Amino acid sequence: MNASRDSRSTRPRLTRRRVLAAGLVGAGSAVLAACGTDTSGRYSDQGFVAGDGVTREIPPADRGEPLAFSGTAYDGTTVDLADLRGSVVVLNVWYASCAPCRKEAPELAAIANDYADQGVRFLGINVRDEAGPAQAFERTFAIPYPSLPDLDAQIMYALRGQVAPNAVPSTLLLDTEGRPAARISGAADPSTLRAMIDTVVAE
Repeated sequence: MNASRDSRSTRPRLTRRRVLAAGLVGAGSAVLAACGTDTSGRYSDQGFVAGDGVTREIPPADRGEPLAFSGTAYDGTTVDLADLRGSVVVLNVWYASCAPCRKEAPELAAIANDYADQGVRFLGINVRDEAGPAQAFERTFAIPYPSLPDLDAQIMYALRGQVAPNAVPSTLLLDTEGRPAARISGAADPSTLRAMIDTVVAE
C-alpha cells in the first residue's frame, strides 16, 4: 500500500517535468521554424557564425548602386567610403575574439600589403569591440589598414543586402565605382580572395 501511494505521489511530478520539457522543445522548434532555415549548428560557443566559405562574384552589369558610409577609425582617422572611389576596396567585417577572424587576419594583412602598389584599399568594420581589444588585435596581426568601429550597426545597416548581420567574418569587394563586386561569407580563403581582387582590378 505504501509503495502504491509513493508511486502515485511521484508520478504527477515526473509528468509535469516531462510536459514542461516537451513545451520548451516545442517552443524552440517553433522559433526555428519562424526564422526559416535552421542555422543553429553554425554558431560557435563565442556567438560568431562559423565560416562556410560561400562566395559570390557579381558581373559589372548586375552590380547595384555604390555603397556609402563614413566613420572614425580606432586611430582617430576619419574615413569616408566616397573618398575611396577610383580604387578597388576590400571591406572585412570582424571582431577580436572571433576565432575565424583571427585565423584569416595574417593572410588579409599579407594580401593588403601585396596589393597596395596596385591601389587596392582595405578597410575593416569591427562590429563589437571598443578601442582596446581592437587595437591589440591590429598590433598582434600587424594589420596595415584602418578599421571603423560599428557598435551601433550603422555601417552594417548600410551594407544590408550585401553582408548578413550575423555573418562574421565576411569580406566584401567593391569596384572602382564603390559597387559590390564580390563577397565571401566566412573566413576568406586567400587564393580565392586574390583571384577576386585580380578580376576586379583588371576590369
